[in-house]
Amino acid sequence: MRRALAALTLVLTAGALVACGSSESGGGSDGGTSTEPKVISVTISGDTVTPNGERVEVAVGQPITLHVEADAPGEIHVHSSPEQELEYDKGMTMLELTPISTPGTVDVESHSLDKVIVQLEVS
Repeated sequence: MRRALAALTLVLTAGALVACGSSESGGGSDGGTSTEPKVISVTISGDTVTPNGERVEVAVGQPITLHVEADAPGEIHVHSSPEQELEYDKGMTMLELTPISTPGTVDVESHSLDKVIVQLEVS
């Protein structure tokens, strides 16, 4: 009887430890996904921009960095709320977007080229 009680106590204790460990792991990985920055490479050469209107999935509140390589200075307009206007230089520029807090589709475009660079699918 004592052995059965001891074995039952061991099993219940081990089960509780495993349950605690797995819920902590799941919570950590969920939080890590949305906080990792989304890096989008943008190349602007003459009147050509790459990417050109592609959709990119991002999480609500996820940091977004545009890695811009351009042959001339310019400005990128983000149609978020609030709207963002970000200037880039000739050469390499890293632009940090204010995280977007509302789900939906957000256009990121160059007004001077009159082209949509990417559409952010925020969810």
